[in-house]
Amino acid sequence: MKKSKAVRYNKWGYIFLLPFIIVYVVFQFIPMVTTIYNSFYENYMSGLTQIGPNFVGLENYQKLFTGGDIWVYAKNTMVLWIMCFIPQIFLSLLLGAWFSDTRLKLKGQRFFKTVIYMPNLIMASAFSMLFFTLFSDGGPINSLLMQIGFISEPYKFLSNTGSARGLIAFMNCLMWFGNTTILLMAGMMGIDTSLFEAAEVDGATSTQVFFKITLPLLRPILVYVMITSLIGGLQLFDVPQILTNGTGDPMRSTMTLIMFLNKHLFSKNYGMAGAVSVLLFIITAILSLIVFKVTGNDKRKG
Repeated sequence: MKKSKAVRYNKWGYIFLLPFIIVYVVFQFIPMVTTIYNSFYENYMSGLTQIGPNFVGLENYQKLFTGGDIWVYAKNTMVLWIMCFIPQIFLSLLLGAWFSDTRLKLKGQRFFKTVIYMPNLIMASAFSMLFFTLFSDGGPINSLLMQIGFISEPYKFLSNTGSARGLIAFMNCLMWFGNTTILLMAGMMGIDTSLFEAAEVDGATSTQVFFKITLPLLRPILVYVMITSLIGGLQLFDVPQILTNGTGDPMRSTMTLIMFLNKHLFSKNYGMAGAVSVLLFIITAILSLIVFKVTGNDKRKG
């Protein structure tokens, strides 16, 4: 009797899981299998003629590796992510430590938390258009710099590799540091306050408390932030796409892997697009595993 009652209750768990399973299969699993399937086929448009689908095995992957472009775009993607993530994590840790420190008694915390999170709510396309206007050759930034005598002629921000990459990294940092700050603050506020009180009694400074107590106990949150940021960085598309009009200029220095993928999708080359997608999936998995291993979160306590 008890067993049948337990079975009756268990079926409700499966019923509630059913919507998630259906959504996952339709929007995640089937597209992933289809993408892997397409990567082994020649399937593209040549003018108005549809070529394929013809099975070509690993030929699409061979073209990716022999062309050499894929490594340039992978390097661009990682450079842009590093330029964005390093200042973002430092800024978020600093703000998180300030806002979660009760001894500072900061006023208007709710207001400032809302303000730093607001850029995350703005669409990347709107953000990109704003920066495109501000930093164009005849934009307000160039006009201001010329008026104060800092430069004598307009500086081409989007025509120089360093400034173009810097703008993209700055925009992504500005959009996402608020979200990272909220996550780190949640982790800091979850730390047992008795640890801080004991450290204060022992005469530990704020710096010692942060590096010896706060940072080690934040490791799980930091790993989560790093992996999600890495995945987001590898999927970087909207900001450089709009800012450079899809060209990845200057000299393809801002062309990311997803922009490269989008070019194949736009030209309806589904075979190569599938190969790029699979390669991107493998790179993401390997880098995430490396981050997880390096941070030591795979260790089990005995």
